[in-house]
Amino acid sequence: MTLLLAPMEGLVDFVLRDILTRAGGVDRCVSEFIRITDQLLPERVFTRIVPELLSGGRTLAGVPVRAQLLGSDPVCMADNAARLAALGPAGIDLNFGCPANIVNRHGGGAALLKEPDTLAAIVSAVRRVVPAHLPVSAKMRLGYHDDALAVECAQAIASGGADELVVHARTKAQAYRPPAYWERIADIRAAVAIPVVANGEIWSVDDARRCREASGCDMLMIGRGAVADPGLGLAIKASMGEGCVQALGWPELVPLLADFWHLVCTRLDARSRPGRLKQWLNFLRRRFPEAETAYQSLKTINDPALIDQWLAGVVKAHAAEPSSPSRLLQAA
Repeated sequence: MTLLLAPMEGLVDFVLRDILTRAGGVDRCVSEFIRITDQLLPERVFTRIVPELLSGGRTLAGVPVRAQLLGSDPVCMADNAARLAALGPAGIDLNFGCPANIVNRHGGGAALLKEPDTLAAIVSAVRRVVPAHLPVSAKMRLGYHDDALAVECAQAIASGGADELVVHARTKAQAYRPPAYWERIADIRAAVAIPVVANGEIWSVDDARRCREASGCDMLMIGRGAVADPGLGLAIKASMGEGCVQALGWPELVPLLADFWHLVCTRLDARSRPGRLKQWLNFLRRRFPEAETAYQSLKTINDPALIDQWLAGVVKAHAAEPSSPSRLLQAA
């Protein structure tokens, strides 16, 4: 079982990638998109969005990161892909799934799913300039308004030379509303010869099992589910027979929360720091009752010093707490 961490603009940046890969269970990451328009970007833009490029294309935990490009012009995409490849990513990913209106209005992201020929041209142009040892992958949705072109788009991406395809099992029109139509991924998988990764609405071990059965995929990409439960990857792998692991409970999560806040304070703009912590806690409270309490405690606090004090108290309270045997997940 291979698990990928999904790219999520405005949520999973290099800071949260670092923390979530420390938690374990993730085999590979894809960065949030780097927007390509009509110019060759300087190297500093790539390294600002994907600073893992400065450390061998891997997170601190050693998990490889593929850098993602978003754009609609094959020539410009290829020029930027060549420059990006020289910086040593673990691979290059192409975004054909972003549902944001501001991106789609300019012909990027999911809007390209209306033009299979353009998809093939972009992938082909990028594949030609990227060294053969570096994988080129792509991520798509099932379509724009509907899924009528889903298989044709996947075949276009494969014919362009992509090494792997991630399919988010919803259309642009369906956005992030449940359910995800995993069975349509099985149709795509049957139509292409490259590996296919299933993505969408995987919040739990049971979701992962049902997605795997419906899609036929042995590779899954998890996104918001991993943000809400950083131990989800470990739990999925244990449920699929990959040994005995320790689930991530709140006491184990507290040090990661403190590390996250430290990274936010040292690497991100001061104005956004409290909001980033609250954003993650907002997801975590879906899984952890303690996160609900934390979120309510910090909801109106924007003073970093007060947040430091709160975190220090939480870390101290949990530092001596032993791991419970009940947190062990034994594969069936």
